Amino acid sequence: MKRFFLLITVTFLSVSLFSQDFFRSDFSKDKKYVILANPTADNIGVVSFLLHNGILNTDDGIIDFVGVYHSSQKYDFNQSAEYIAANGLTRFHLYEVNAPLSEEMIYKQNACSDDFRKMFRNSVGIIFFGGQDIPPALYGQENWYSETTDPGRHYFEVSFLFHLLGSTRNAAYRPLLEENPGYMVTGFCLGLQSMNVAAGGTLWQDIPAQLYESTKPETHVLIDRKNLHRNYWQNIREGNDFMGINMHPVRFTESMFFGKTVKVSRKMQPVVYSSHHQAINDLAPVFEVTARSDDGKIIEGIVHRKYPNVFSVQFHPEVSALYEDRAPVRFAPDDKPATLHSMLDKKSLKFHLKYWGHISDVIDKGSRE
Repeated sequence: MKRFFLLITVTFLSVSLFSQDFFRSDFSKDKKYVILANPTADNIGVVSFLLHNGILNTDDGIIDFVGVYHSSQKYDFNQSAEYIAANGLTRFHLYEVNAPLSEEMIYKQNACSDDFRKMFRNSVGIIFFGGQDIPPALYGQENWYSETTDPGRHYFEVSFLFHLLGSTRNAAYRPLLEENPGYMVTGFCLGLQSMNVAAGGTLWQDIPAQLYESTKPETHVLIDRKNLHRNYWQNIREGNDFMGINMHPVRFTESMFFGKTVKVSRKMQPVVYSSHHQAINDLAPVFEVTARSDDGKIIEGIVHRKYPNVFSVQFHPEVSALYEDRAPVRFAPDDKPATLHSMLDKKSLKFHLKYWGHISDVIDKGSRE
């Protein structure tokens, strides 16, 4: 009898584990949901860490998180289901969109449109995470310096953003946010780039090559360190403790997003975590710039001119190692190894916490409406 019940339990858990159709199920309408695009196990782990440590502070009795992805993506999202189950993350769910989506259909009504509307109408916001390069064809360019490893992800996320925000690439389309202008759309690194591309902008395909006329790591590292956005020393010298990223300052623009909306000193030049070689070139006209790199060449933050809760940054405020000491690392060969957390001064740490405080406030406001 015990073996029978064990078999039933294992069968039930297996069905639950690999059932990734949340919005097709009888989900609770008493809760509010935040969408997580590309919900890899790592990305779910990051959000769980932020919640557990009160950095992302939302009502666990009201707010749940739904990871959404397209069936054509290369990542095995069974790993995400296993991570959720193994860690008892009852606030996290998964939803697979499996309608076909081709490059030619991204900026128009397509087979995924009904899913996009369903997710939008049953959530208060969405977060887009970092990742590999967007296919340049999506912003009208040939591929010069881009490395795209998962085109299905980009087709899905850019088309979702097009449906949410609209685009100069299809000016006749009425964006979903017209139904709910207070809806939150935010992202980090690739998330910012995807927002800009979806709304009609373009990208620099390689910052060192196109902005600094540098085409190899040996000359990349000669660029002022404050204006490097990833670490190229790891491509030159051997060593297991070279960090693949860079910690560098950003400067706020005349926009009042940082200062009035995110209540921090506008004179602040916080240190941030960056890992990218692409950046916004032509800014989509619906956005204004909120932050730039130290030399002003790289757009580090944007906010929508019409929808106040649509904003994004080029850097990574979500990285767990910013908030607690992890393994010591170094940027350059002569650096003394240190933790990323220790590389943040108090003001920079405060900036990151204030930024997450704003995201938390937007989510909570959405949950009350």
